[in-house]
Amino acid sequence: MTDVIIIGSGIGGLSCGGLLARYGFKVTVCESHSIPGGAAHSFNYKGYKFDSGPSLYSGLSYSPSNNPLRQVLDAVGEDCEWANYSTWGCFLPEGDFNTKVGAEQFCEVLLKLRGEKAVQEWRELQRVMSPYADAAIAIPPAALRLDLGAVKTVGKFAPSLIKHFFNVSKLTGPFSSIMDGVVSDPFIRNWLNMLCFLLSGLPADGTSAAEVAFMFADWYRPGVMLDYPMGGSGALVDALVRGLEKHGGKLLLQSHVEKIIVENKRAVGVRLRGGKEIKANTVISNASVWDTLKLIPSESIPQQFIKQRQATPECESFMHLHLGIDARDIPSDLQCHYISVKDWQLGITAPQNLVLISIPSVIDASLAPPGKHSIHVYTPGSEPYDLWQGMDRNSEEYLQQKQSRSEIMWSALEKVIPDIRDRCEVTLIGTPLTHERYLRRNRGSYGPAIRAGKGLFPGSNTPLKGLMCCGDSTFPGIGLPAVAASGMIAANTLTSVENHLEMLKELGIKS
Repeated sequence: MTDVIIIGSGIGGLSCGGLLARYGFKVTVCESHSIPGGAAHSFNYKGYKFDSGPSLYSGLSYSPSNNPLRQVLDAVGEDCEWANYSTWGCFLPEGDFNTKVGAEQFCEVLLKLRGEKAVQEWRELQRVMSPYADAAIAIPPAALRLDLGAVKTVGKFAPSLIKHFFNVSKLTGPFSSIMDGVVSDPFIRNWLNMLCFLLSGLPADGTSAAEVAFMFADWYRPGVMLDYPMGGSGALVDALVRGLEKHGGKLLLQSHVEKIIVENKRAVGVRLRGGKEIKANTVISNASVWDTLKLIPSESIPQQFIKQRQATPECESFMHLHLGIDARDIPSDLQCHYISVKDWQLGITAPQNLVLISIPSVIDASLAPPGKHSIHVYTPGSEPYDLWQGMDRNSEEYLQQKQSRSEIMWSALEKVIPDIRDRCEVTLIGTPLTHERYLRRNRGSYGPAIRAGKGLFPGSNTPLKGLMCCGDSTFPGIGLPAVAASGMIAANTLTSVENHLEMLKELGIKS
């Protein structure tokens, strides 16, 4: 018997579990895979260490920070070593260039590509976004909870809420409602749609203004740097696992949950593959909304709830390349990250259009053998699952489609390293079926595609007593800050208001 069972050790589940353990709950996290971390896990192969998903981090190497994941790390008293950098490369229809986080250098890029008028529009957008950015960080995610106790925890920030009241109301709508009134330059609009897509899996007319305002508060402040966890994303996952375990929580790997046990109209535990049952007072699912529904006995929840959640729109899936290469004679000015867009006119969410390249061994040489590089190339949220559905993963048809659908990634990478195909010592190609199999993601999905202004994320609570949820199906934004926030909110909701306020005090989070 345990107090809380968490299904899945993604960043949301580990954030929730670590914070609950810190609050004094007995927590057990059940993970189907042999490696913790969900979409953020790392894996080793033939001497190379690869990140499976996220590759871009910010707001994590310092405290206090507005990043919810940083707040979780501070709350559980753990961290990893961080490297800092500022520059990333772009291959866009307008040209190839390097740019930096921060406002000034991007203005230089705009001046060269689009002229003075575009620079003026960008500076005006920064001016307009400044109060929205302040409003977006006025309430720290660590203060949020989904019960009446929020009157006290969020109420501490009432002066900020009053000050930013009108701006906060604007943040619930799509970012396009702000962008359209300021930006007409087509390149800037395309750039902002791209950033929105990276934040939420949707363009500006579907991404909440709050997400973009949060990004502006972080990426365009003076002296900003990007972060990378030394040791790869697995080092960040390890820090969260340490935070869970040092407060008494347990992580069970290769423990696949087949069913949520319901007794007397209440979730009371889980049944694992093989038949083992673990009982608990509360079950929290970090699985996606679609995968969570598969675990609940259908008669235990209202049919209307099932239909609503099943109808949640979802982003498409990924293609991945994980490469280990010979780095001899590669130029020393290689960047850690590159982004490549084939054609703005296709739309930023179009399949085979946007490619992200991560070469983290540029920053952390331990990720590859001496004289080698570890590379991760991917197409986030744009690979149609329907092209792969029903394929035999051992078939020649599957192998051929892997080769043809990965060609866009090879072509993008050749812009960085022209002879990349000759340098490869390890080549792994991931598809939506890979994503579906190893990450237990419905249809290999990148996450929900709930459009700002047209739908709301449901939050942690469910109509089944004893069952809560966290992860990217519950809180806006697909990235690490959003899922960490979702885990914090679920944990805060379970603990007492007194515990919650004490945690805020210890973190030094003040109104």
